[in-house]
Amino acid sequence: MAPKVLVSDKLSETAVQIFRDRGIDVTFDPSIGKDKDKLLEVIGDYDGLAIRSATKVTEKIIAAAPNLKVVGRAGIGVDNVDIHEASKKGIIVMNTPFGNSITTAEHAIAMMFAVARQIPEANASTHAGKWEKSRFMGVELTGKTLGVIGAGNIGSIVCNRALGLKMKVMAYDPFLSEERAKSMGVTKVELDELLARADFITMHVPFTEKTANILSEENLKKTKKGVRIVNCARGGLVDEAALAQLIKDGHVAGAAFDVFKEEPATENPLFNLPNVVVTPHLGAATTEAQENVALQVAEQMSDYLLTGAVTNALNMPSVTAEEAAIMGPWVKLAEHLGAFVGQLTEEAIEEIEITYNGLVKDMNLQALNCAAIAGLMKPSNPGVNMVSAPVIARERGIEISTTTQDKTGVFDGYIRLHVKTAVKDRSIAGTVFSDGKPRFIQIKGINIDAEIGEHMLYTTNKDVPGIIGTLGRTLGENSVNIANFTLGRSGAGEEAIALLYLDEQPPEPALVALRETGMFQQIRPLQFDAA
Repeated sequence: MAPKVLVSDKLSETAVQIFRDRGIDVTFDPSIGKDKDKLLEVIGDYDGLAIRSATKVTEKIIAAAPNLKVVGRAGIGVDNVDIHEASKKGIIVMNTPFGNSITTAEHAIAMMFAVARQIPEANASTHAGKWEKSRFMGVELTGKTLGVIGAGNIGSIVCNRALGLKMKVMAYDPFLSEERAKSMGVTKVELDELLARADFITMHVPFTEKTANILSEENLKKTKKGVRIVNCARGGLVDEAALAQLIKDGHVAGAAFDVFKEEPATENPLFNLPNVVVTPHLGAATTEAQENVALQVAEQMSDYLLTGAVTNALNMPSVTAEEAAIMGPWVKLAEHLGAFVGQLTEEAIEEIEITYNGLVKDMNLQALNCAAIAGLMKPSNPGVNMVSAPVIARERGIEISTTTQDKTGVFDGYIRLHVKTAVKDRSIAGTVFSDGKPRFIQIKGINIDAEIGEHMLYTTNKDVPGIIGTLGRTLGENSVNIANFTLGRSGAGEEAIALLYLDEQPPEPALVALRETGMFQQIRPLQFDAA
């Protein structure tokens, strides 16, 4: 029997035809996406669900879909899909991460032109029958310095287009290597230098804990007088109220925003200010981009339903069905190893070395590599998946090497991740026990045996008395329960580490209290995907 797919949002007829041409029984009814009761009624009949943003794939919808195998999102964002619940039910969630990159980059360039020449205001004035030629004095882009915050897929396209406009381009991106920056023709800088030198600043980073409010009031005040700010990435990257005040004060010459902290944005501090260009989140809104992502999701879903091939999955590695049963725990281990290092690393990564020892060396190493790299990059780029992670790593000039070894030591197999930056190397190893649970077995060359939990605390210190008591007492005073406590040291009185598995994330007062003891060189709360 042919697989059945429901297209519940607006996709092009060409995309729908791809399903038909591949022999899939497809139902095209865009009205269902806005009718959750109707979707709940019919979803049980389908193997695949193709959506855009209107359809909400909730826990209730997933529970009513016993035959559903794959959800395909034509676009990047999957906020409308309960990925955790889908994973629990064995449903693959796919997106199309690169289909609208050019469109979004072009919109940023267009917004830069608009704010440089005050085009929207000049257009409105002329339509009103005025001829205010002297009022709209703009600036050239040629020769100006563009500061790009985030030089990933979209940011690198913006850099390329800006260089074609004869702009001087500098980029701030902790994951951008010097070699990659040179090959792009841009200057790699730290954020403070970018703020001080840029005539235009454009952002192309996801919204994370590290990037939230990256252009805070403090950072905005560090900018060059007369700077113009462009944001076509994500809302929440800029303190919009502070920016509005700096525009009124004359420090910032203008701004162009396609995204806002609160959307739909019907009110905003930036609205109705002079030389502020605003659009309603149009970054991906071109005919070409919408067509590209629709065609891509149709091809990806068809491939999976007909052949089992997995592309751009957000919750599953690219492995065969036979491999999945054996590799599942090792894939999770690889992700955890990457996530551990990724949460500790803020400088640009230059090299990633992954060693597979013993029985694991004969598994699907490409999938394991992807899992480790995705885990490594996810703390700074939460939208990354196992397919896009290696692409992003290559874009940033990161060298990736893999080594296999016959069994050595007491474990039947293990994975070691070694990450090099310009200033520091980090190393961690782990294995999977017979119960199928991943464990950390070595950090910084120090042997340990650590169970991995959703909330953890990592500390480094000199091996001196009182460490265990200080950790236990301080966390206890802040009502944080310790589920497991692992210690290791390189030698008596030498370097030591502790890894605590906690029931909840430690509050900031607990971390401050630990730092104030002066006993610890490093104190880092960590989080791991428990799914």
